Amino acid sequence: MKYVIGIDVGTSGTKTVLFDEKGAVIASATIEYPMSQPQNGWAEQDPADWWNASAKTVKAVIEKSGVDASLIAGVGISGQMHGLVMLDGDGAVLRPSIIWCDQRTAEECADIERLIGGREELIRITANPALTGFTASKIMWVKKHEPEIYEKCRHILLPKDYIRYMLTGVYATEVSDASGMQLLDVPGRCWSDELLAALGIEKSLLAEVYESPEITGLVNDEAAALTGLKPGTPVVGGAGDNAAAAVGMGVVEDGLAFTTVGTSGVVFAHTDKITVDPKGRVHTFCCAVPGAWHVMGVTQAAGLSLRWLRDTVCAPECAEAEKQGVDPYKIMDAEAAESPVGANRLLYMPYLMGERTPHLDPNVRGGFVGLSAMHGRGDMIRAVMEGVSYSLKDCQGVLSGMGVDPESMRICGGGGKSPFWRQMLADVYGVPVTRVESDEGPALGVAILAMVGAGIYPTVRDACRAIVRTKETLPFDAERNARYGQFYEVYKSLYPHLKADFDALAAL
Repeated sequence: MKYVIGIDVGTSGTKTVLFDEKGAVIASATIEYPMSQPQNGWAEQDPADWWNASAKTVKAVIEKSGVDASLIAGVGISGQMHGLVMLDGDGAVLRPSIIWCDQRTAEECADIERLIGGREELIRITANPALTGFTASKIMWVKKHEPEIYEKCRHILLPKDYIRYMLTGVYATEVSDASGMQLLDVPGRCWSDELLAALGIEKSLLAEVYESPEITGLVNDEAAALTGLKPGTPVVGGAGDNAAAAVGMGVVEDGLAFTTVGTSGVVFAHTDKITVDPKGRVHTFCCAVPGAWHVMGVTQAAGLSLRWLRDTVCAPECAEAEKQGVDPYKIMDAEAAESPVGANRLLYMPYLMGERTPHLDPNVRGGFVGLSAMHGRGDMIRAVMEGVSYSLKDCQGVLSGMGVDPESMRICGGGGKSPFWRQMLADVYGVPVTRVESDEGPALGVAILAMVGAGIYPTVRDACRAIVRTKETLPFDAERNARYGQFYEVYKSLYPHLKADFDALAAL
């Protein structure tokens, strides 16, 4: 039996899992670390925290499992996307990493689009408009505001790729994560010389780009001593967090997609042929399957909307949950189920944090529409769940308009644990919704990539067919689908009717 390790470098912590070659979890360990916010809207982390957590969790799973390190055939790394790690010529970190949720770069985004000749040109090259979360605008910010740091910089890496460097001494990345830097020619799967020239960024600063299952380097002696891995253990390209989760859920072929209902919501679909939204409403990135891509829509406040309602309105439900010894969301689900489809004509706009898909509008905000004195908390709970579902259907609709029309939807994230919400999503989408057996997501995804790199399986698709198993499929109900469709049409009209009002509020 051979084994592989999947490392997932998240925002709140790093999780490392040791799997056998059949995808079974042998041991798991997690270490958390802080995020700093030096100013309002800024978000930074110390790469040393990532490495400390990675090294210690790898060592922990090896020791906990008792597996001989010589049987570990490879390592895969996933992680938070878009973060900027700047190193000097000796490989030392020059400043804290500016991470994905940092919002300081609005001016730099405008600069990027101006320098390349407009948003359409940028989308032509990178398949996406300039966004504050992406890495290119962060590089431009450091170049403008910290020129002494930029002058010393010799290597630019993404968070997971810093862990690769510490494991192997190699400066490398792979196509899925590199797609989120906004410096990659996404159709061509290589750095864009045209864009780099326009932005004045030297190509020598960037790492070599690999496909996700390719071996990028070998564990060196120093890292082996810290982690317990055997020197020479292969480390594959790995993937950004969503691309890794897709592999972990088996979404690696046309016709397959998944929805994540976490704090934010994601609708992610695989496509063997590149397709780009000219309006930039969804992301098109290279995926972890060589020669393929994925399209992804984002709802900013999915599970966050329900958590907000729980914390502000649902004190009785929380008290009852404590009394019964259950999760408050279970009580909230039961109350929502007492309300009919449409929540007695109550709609919720889930724009608590602005919106990405399909509106790309930082000024829009949430709201209830149709609120009446007859409505109770159950109606409000159901309206929130339906509003988030309609927002996710917006994402599905953009993908469908691009010719990416999945036949079914897999589901993960905290919201995906709710049977009530899963059935609602199936009925709103009009496609079956399926759960997979493993909840390991990105860690399993990059472990599968490591298995391919180590030769245990010939391709990513072969590995997923052997390892990823589904455990429940909920068909959609045609009658409820039609009823939801009537409310969805009204929901879609709310944003255009209210956009000017949200802009006026933002200006006050």
